[in-house]
Amino acid sequence: MAGVFDIDLETEEGSDGDETEMGAEMELEPRGNGLEPVGHYEEIEISESSVNNGPEHIGPHCFELLRVLGKGGYGKVFQVRKVQGTNTGKIFAMKVLKKAKIACNAKDTAHTRAERNILEAVKHPFIVDLIYAFQTGGKLYLILECLSGGELFMQLEREGIFLEDTACFYLSEITLALGHLHSHGIIYRDLKPENIMLNSQGHIKLTDFGLCKESIHDGAVTHTFCGTIEYMAPEILVRSGHNRAVDWWSLGALMYDMLTGSPPFTAENRKKTIDKILKGKLVLPPYLTPDARDLLKKFLKRNPNQRVGGGPGDAADVQKQPFFRHINWDDLLARRLDPPFKPCLQSEEDVSQFDTRFTRQTPVDSPDDAAISESANQAFLGFTYVAPSVLESIKEGFSFQPKVRSPRRLNSSPRTPVSPVKFSPFDAFKPAPQGEPMELGPSLPPPPEGTAPLPIKPSGGTKKQKGGRGRVPR
Repeated sequence: MAGVFDIDLETEEGSDGDETEMGAEMELEPRGNGLEPVGHYEEIEISESSVNNGPEHIGPHCFELLRVLGKGGYGKVFQVRKVQGTNTGKIFAMKVLKKAKIACNAKDTAHTRAERNILEAVKHPFIVDLIYAFQTGGKLYLILECLSGGELFMQLEREGIFLEDTACFYLSEITLALGHLHSHGIIYRDLKPENIMLNSQGHIKLTDFGLCKESIHDGAVTHTFCGTIEYMAPEILVRSGHNRAVDWWSLGALMYDMLTGSPPFTAENRKKTIDKILKGKLVLPPYLTPDARDLLKKFLKRNPNQRVGGGPGDAADVQKQPFFRHINWDDLLARRLDPPFKPCLQSEEDVSQFDTRFTRQTPVDSPDDAAISESANQAFLGFTYVAPSVLESIKEGFSFQPKVRSPRRLNSSPRTPVSPVKFSPFDAFKPAPQGEPMELGPSLPPPPEGTAPLPIKPSGGTKKQKGGRGRVPR
């Protein structure tokens, strides 16, 4: 069983600059019957209070629990149906987090903030969509698109290994998703089959952004020790400072996993696994094609500056590799290419692609009775969010009739509007802008003594078991 670590060192170079505001802003244009408005007209601030009026006041009561999809130490993920307001009848995934368990650890609070910020700021065909975010006295709620195809992990478990064409398709979509994150200064840091899900058509979506790091642009590094051991890059393990190149190492480890049935470096315990990652030789099975062998060696370079994708070209350099020569990247991004596997689903509510350990449980959102102090609750100010797609449908209902009074200021607005038609009530949550052995290059030194993370359960070797190498649930 792999462990996941998240130990933040006090020093971070190049990653503590000024935060860039990236809140969603939408300008509303006056509309009429083809005529220009005359005189004064009313300007309305789009905020939580003005959007969530009447039946559209988003809360737990707006959703019917259908199934349990997953469970962790900080809460659960449910399949839900929206029962009122916009999107009534639509199926979503609802991630519920307990404030009391998050607020007692500053790092967990930071992870929660980062996940919510990134989901708001980043929109991409291969990244899960955040639809709503809201909170109650004791809980945080993220309403996400429901990815009914389940985890790529489950598909890989069924197949054992993927053919190279199948692996190439999934790796291509992941490459575009990682490249998009990197273009926003975000490194993912927890790429593994359990965090890659399939939608109903079989296209991938990256999920779980709790270990992401923002504001890692060219030249910036961070030192947080985190991730899932079997997929962690050497520079994370030795705390030498890392950047977006770590995601390309993880993609190489994932590629090896897809093509061989296990990650490239595994052992019976954490220490031996780390030793293999830092000093072991890469063994490439003889059945791999030359293009696959070549790309694996380029991904799994211990020196991040020599690793494919580790240079200024980032994802563009990965896309040029011969292994991907048959991919039309424009068609891929537009999702015009047929996935190798399309989930067999009987309905929108079908949960057959999820682990029955969870789906057989009775879906219950426990009572919200764990109130936290007002000071602790300040960490979650601005959590509320409504997706732009929902706002667009709401905007269509606004009528801009000429008025003879000044623009209205809503007393219940979370902030004093600078521009009265900006949707930006989230100041506290603004994101910052068995063959021949192959050498992987010079081995890296082991981690310094005295800095080892807390003990974890030993790995089960190369045999994969559901949840066996998963990050400790948050």
